[in-house]
Formats: sequence, C-alpha cells, structure tokens
Amino acid sequence: NKPSTKKDKPYKGNTEIMVSTGSTLLDLAISGTRVRGGGLPGGILVECFGPPGSGKTVLLCESAGYIQRLGGEGLFNDPEARLNHQFARMFDLSIEDLTLTEPDTVTEIFTHAQAWVPSKKAPIHGIFTDSLAALSTDMEMESKDGDKMGMRRAKELSEGLRKFCRVLKQKNYIMMCSNQVRVNVGAGMFEEKYKTPGGEAVAFYSSVRLKHNIKKKIKQEESFKGKKISKVVGIIAEIQVYKNSVDAPYRSAEVYILFDYGIDDIRANLQFLKEYSSKKVYHLNGRELHKSMDEAIAIVEEDGLEQELKDAVIDLWEEMQETFKVKRKPKQR
Repeated sequence: NKPSTKKDKPYKGNTEIMVSTGSTLLDLAISGTRVRGGGLPGGILVECFGPPGSGKTVLLCESAGYIQRLGGEGLFNDPEARLNHQFARMFDLSIEDLTLTEPDTVTEIFTHAQAWVPSKKAPIHGIFTDSLAALSTDMEMESKDGDKMGMRRAKELSEGLRKFCRVLKQKNYIMMCSNQVRVNVGAGMFEEKYKTPGGEAVAFYSSVRLKHNIKKKIKQEESFKGKKISKVVGIIAEIQVYKNSVDAPYRSAEVYILFDYGIDDIRANLQFLKEYSSKKVYHLNGRELHKSMDEAIAIVEEDGLEQELKDAVIDLWEEMQETFKVKRKPKQR
C-alpha cells in the first residue's frame, strides 16, 4: 500500500488553508462557524491530550498526511521512537517525505524546529511531537540528582514556546503535540482530577486544545470453526475542543477509530445523519442506503459518495448551529 499521489484541495469557499483532522465532525467542532467545513488553520499550536489509546497519535498522523497531500512537508519529533511505516500508511502519510527525529529533551525539539527548512514552497507546513510527556531535560539526563523538583521541563517549554509561537505565525506552520494526563495529586473538590505533565506553558500557548476520552470500545464478532469469537477492533473517541482561540470552544465530536484502518469518517457521518433525522435507516440526500451500517458504508464507497456525504453533514451541522444564534439586537456601547 503505497501512499497515494492525489492532492487534497482546501475546502470550497475558504479564504485560508485549513488542515483536516480526518474527521468531518471534529473539523466542524474546531472551526465550523469560522469557515465552511472547519479544520485547523496555520500559524497555531495545537495540543491533543488524554489517556493512552484515545487516538492522539492517530490525529497527529492524519493531519500530517493531509498537509503532505496539500504539497506541504512535515517535521515529526518522535521521542518514543514508535512511528513505523505500516502505521503511517493508514493515513496516507509518507515517512520517506518526513523529516523524522527522535529527540531526548525539550530543548532538542525547538533546536530541530528552528533549524528545519522545508525543501519546497507550500501554503502550509507542519511540526509534530508525539509525545511531550516522553521528553526529558538536560538537567535530568546529565545530573546525578536529576530534576528533583520536576520544574525544569516546564521552564524549558515555557521559554521555547514563548519564542517559537511567533515563528509559527510568521511562517504559517501548524505545530501539533500530543500529551498524556496524570492524576492531579491534591486537587480539591472543584479542581481538575487530571493534569498534563510539563507545566502550564503548553496549555497557555496552545490556540486549540483537544481533550480525548474513550467513550466506547468497538467489538467485532465472527464465527471461527463453529465457535463465536470477538475482538476489540477500534474505539469511539469523544474529543472535546477544550480550548479554542480560532472559533467557539467546548464543542465536541465523536470520532470512530479502527485500529487497522484509522479514522472511519464515513461511519461517523452516516451515524450523524441518521441520529438527527426521523428515518430508521441510513440515508443520504433523500436516498435510503441500508438498515445495516456496514452495508450503507459499502454503498457509499462503491458509488463514490464520500464527498456528497461529507457535504450533507456540513449542511446539517450548519443548520443546527443556526438554532443557537443569539436573537438579540446588537449591544449598545
């Protein structure tokens, strides 16, 4: 399975290039009322945080693949050294065309980012780090006592981002980082039970923060030699736009992720159309597809209806947002 050479086009009607996360509903939740179709604009820092196995790396790879299809390039910092060719191909992401590094410390990711110069011109390029929680500091690596207070990493992130966020805007780079969550020891009754490691700098400088949670595991049952066997083949991740400086915050989206496929956007879009209609079957623009989700997906793929399905979801989502518009006269100032 070689990465395709097709180029993705920006959403119709856009005056700026938007990077898709691979999920129509998540793109809309991020910036659907800013531009048609939504997505992530360039020049910003994005943090994806949540528990292990909640789709953070998937989102980074999906966005990196989309940037490549727009003609852009990517710098991928992989301190955990986990990115492999087979996994990347699911997202049409070519590792051969990535600048791949395996940094040990926080300072290294900024050193690599400052020195990185894309070899070709494109409307947008991307810098990805998976994950921030795996990064150490020079003090921790070199000193016998290490970083006992655990504050050096936070300070280095703060200093690095304070300088580099200006570069992101100037060069129209999008910087995406994944991060883990840890128990917030000593949190009060009304405080967050979990926090992200590395201090507050990433939260402060991020324009968009995406909070991942595993809503449900997707199980598949098959018959094998006369016996029924089941296997977890994916998850439904609920992703909340926890912070948003490019559009309205606190919207959320359900993202279907299959382990051997990636983000199943068709499945999520079909479910969305069915859920917000009175019909009992999966449908598209008045055409009934099938009662079975798998059969409906097969029809969409065989007839090449993916873009039509996506447009129908965008139209319905925009119609839903109209019901929330403030119906008051402009404020007197």
